[in-house]
Amino acid sequence: MLRDRVRQALADHQPNELELGDLRASGVLFLLHEHRGEDHLVFQQRTHTVRHHKGEISLPGGARDPEDTDLQATALRETHEEIGVAADLIEIYGQLDDTETRTGYLIRPYVGAAPAGLAIEFTEAVREVTELIHVPVAHLLSEDSHGWKPIERDGQQTTVPAYVWDDHLIWGATARMLGQFLELLGTKGWGK
Repeated sequence: MLRDRVRQALADHQPNELELGDLRASGVLFLLHEHRGEDHLVFQQRTHTVRHHKGEISLPGGARDPEDTDLQATALRETHEEIGVAADLIEIYGQLDDTETRTGYLIRPYVGAAPAGLAIEFTEAVREVTELIHVPVAHLLSEDSHGWKPIERDGQQTTVPAYVWDDHLIWGATARMLGQFLELLGTKGWGK
């Protein structure tokens, strides 16, 4: 079963935690949930009114607030605020390696799951999220899920490694974290 495989892969993984330095601490969540009888991950397309990464696809999560006890609490709080899934519905399986963004954030990614068979009512934070994107994990594990894709960044055309679902491109820090998650499940990463 996929969830057992994910749980075991994370139990065997010792995450690399980076020094915060001048970076802003943040936590995000890879949330497994059952959709149409199979496990999916939920991503969100950001609005054009947010401060950073306008219009990009990201994971639920964000910057640490002073009242957050740790970055896992940040990821769970932000998941509830952005997509409406309460922390008490999520079992955290483990943590991936920290990653940095070009906008000055240190992201600590967590992986968790909502109970299998539970029909979740997602609620998007209108100011931050324009669309929720539910991607089957089976698709992400396939060779067809990724490739080098053209994007426009900072007014320049460039080609980046990206994961593709329908007409959505998952690239940047989100793609790097997703790549590690999939590698832990035994897939080949970029350039391997």
